[in-house]
Amino acid sequence: MQELESEAERLEWELPGRERGLWSDAFRLFIRNRLAMAALVLLLVVAALAVSSQFTHLVSRYDPYSQNYQHVQEGPSSPHFFGTDNLGRDNWSRVLTGVEISLQIGIGTQIIVLVVGMSIGVAAALGGRASDNAMMRVTDVFYAFPDLLLIILVRAVLSGHSWPVVSEPRLQIMLAIAIVNWTTIARLVRGQMLSLAQRDYVLAARALGASNWRIVTRHMLPNTLGPIIVAFTFGIPFAIFAEAALGFIGFGLPPPTASLGRLVGDGYAYIQVNPWSVAFPAGAIAILMLCFTFLGDGLRDALDPRQR
Repeated sequence: MQELESEAERLEWELPGRERGLWSDAFRLFIRNRLAMAALVLLLVVAALAVSSQFTHLVSRYDPYSQNYQHVQEGPSSPHFFGTDNLGRDNWSRVLTGVEISLQIGIGTQIIVLVVGMSIGVAAALGGRASDNAMMRVTDVFYAFPDLLLIILVRAVLSGHSWPVVSEPRLQIMLAIAIVNWTTIARLVRGQMLSLAQRDYVLAARALGASNWRIVTRHMLPNTLGPIIVAFTFGIPFAIFAEAALGFIGFGLPPPTASLGRLVGDGYAYIQVNPWSVAFPAGAIAILMLCFTFLGDGLRDALDPRQR
């Protein structure tokens, strides 16, 4: 019966005149990718646990910053799922807090990257040869810097001055990572725009008197959303890892903020006594990065026209 239903559904989609759009095809291909769907489900579960732990004690059960010197460096147990650290703080609650911070910084950074990268990419592609050359040379300069070194430099500059707009440490880290990571989106958008500018429908719209703003927003940007979504998704694990690296070396969020990188750095000093203090936050970083990587792979395959 299931085989007959599947065959009927296939024949229905193959009827003459039945057109399937890009996004419906992409959705069909994506949900067939078991690895991408598993990553999406796991990511949603982890994100739900992390967010709900900030509003209810049913998930976290303990304050992530509450110290209890009677339970120091304990291993996993029923009261403390992930054990405790050197100050008796519950590692389960702290890892959930670190996951929430990583998701905030990862997604927030990519939003900034998207705005900056798309703006520069569109301006470079449509602003003429002089502006294109100038913007691409600036992009090359940023692209040539070592990523982590430039992030540390920008983070030090932002935190070393009283900037009223970017006084929040999380926003400073987002900006520091975004300044390094916007070049990929800018190059991608520029390349897509230069390619689409020669398409017949764009030339026809321009011949009919459509403004540049209308051509970009109605005809060109919608056709670049697929690669942009994929690049956006792949950029999130980079931002998560960059924030964790900053926290590990002491340039991340100020203590006692329970970021995953700081948890790994704090637990590393006691790894011989209690390796769980390092294993669980490091595992959380790995899970987040793998989930977004598999999700990006699934989106790339689903949005690739060669797959259809």
